[in-house]
Amino acid sequence: MSGLSIETKCLHLEKDNGEKGEDSACGDCPCYKTESQENNHYGSISFPIYQSATYAHPAVGQSTGFDYSRAQNPTRAQVEKVVCALEGGLDAFALSSGMAAISLVMELFSPGDNIIAESDLYGGAIRLFDNVSAKNGVTFTRLNCSDNNLENFVTEKTKAIYLETPTNPMMNVTDIARVAEIAKKHNLLLIVDNTFMSPYFQNPLVLGADIVIHSGTKYLAGHNDTLAGFIVTNRQEIKEKLRFLIKTTGAGLAPFDCWLVLRGVKTLAIRMEKAQENAKKIASWLIGQKNVVRVIYPGLKEHPGYEIQKKQARGFGCMITFQVDSKERAHSILNKVRLIQYAESLGGVESLITYPVTQTHADVPEEIRLKNGITDATLRLSVGIENADDLIYDLKQALESSL
Repeated sequence: MSGLSIETKCLHLEKDNGEKGEDSACGDCPCYKTESQENNHYGSISFPIYQSATYAHPAVGQSTGFDYSRAQNPTRAQVEKVVCALEGGLDAFALSSGMAAISLVMELFSPGDNIIAESDLYGGAIRLFDNVSAKNGVTFTRLNCSDNNLENFVTEKTKAIYLETPTNPMMNVTDIARVAEIAKKHNLLLIVDNTFMSPYFQNPLVLGADIVIHSGTKYLAGHNDTLAGFIVTNRQEIKEKLRFLIKTTGAGLAPFDCWLVLRGVKTLAIRMEKAQENAKKIASWLIGQKNVVRVIYPGLKEHPGYEIQKKQARGFGCMITFQVDSKERAHSILNKVRLIQYAESLGGVESLITYPVTQTHADVPEEIRLKNGITDATLRLSVGIENADDLIYDLKQALESSL
């Protein structure tokens, strides 16, 4: 038992464990062993998976701190603690997917409320807003929030501003601190989806946001092997509302998935650094290709948000959007990449190439897609941690053999 930190009371003898009662020799009391071991998870380096739906009460009116896993589970509590610390928040909430996280945040609003939302959002968020939130009486004003006229659209019904920065997939960069000033001036919530940057590169709460959302499926978990979503807040009243809502609506993340995210977060820093290093090399290479007509990456100095990104983040991320000269060439590239896999999602160790018009943004009305710049020649690349030269070779052979 040496080496364990004992701070609990001995339930059997009702004495401090540091004291030797006449019936206790060197901590041999069974209560001494059981409580101290459980509090330290038996020395486990990997946080345990508490695969239990419910928990026994020690006695009437007493609780272990966990009663029913829909409300909370030890493994979920641990991953929430970790993600909360990464974002510098007051509390975090682990949910079954990124969309579950956005859906829970939308439960903070009432019929008649208006939200100013970035126009270039992940297609699933747009689908939710248009088909579920709108049905529930919430209205949306869509804007390019990287422009400077956002404040002109605030009305008495406006309750929040919803951002992605950089946006998905057109990589628009919004000045979070500037928008936070507008939000505070008008008593609005500022909600920022930080999935693309991860808390390793960017912390919106520090810049003035009230709520941060993550698809934990992406960089936090990092291995394309689980779905997860997270909400982090630094406001007490929002914390209390969300804790009630996650228990009531029941979309909390399951213990095994919580453990997968905990495992993934351990390598977040090295994955983000390597993938970003690769992304910079690939973006620079794509610029010189004759059949590539546009490369959009915040780490390129010609990107309009380059200076803002430098100011508010510690990196430029691992996502690249590029446009080729025709729909046919885009299709050919998707069919001919080999190391890079043609698949939806992002943020894993594997590089993935996505076709927004038929995948991530398939449900977005065509007029909105085109207004945002998403055409049938637009490709989105999530850069992984493979060898950069191998990735470039794969893109090169796909481009050269296309059409």
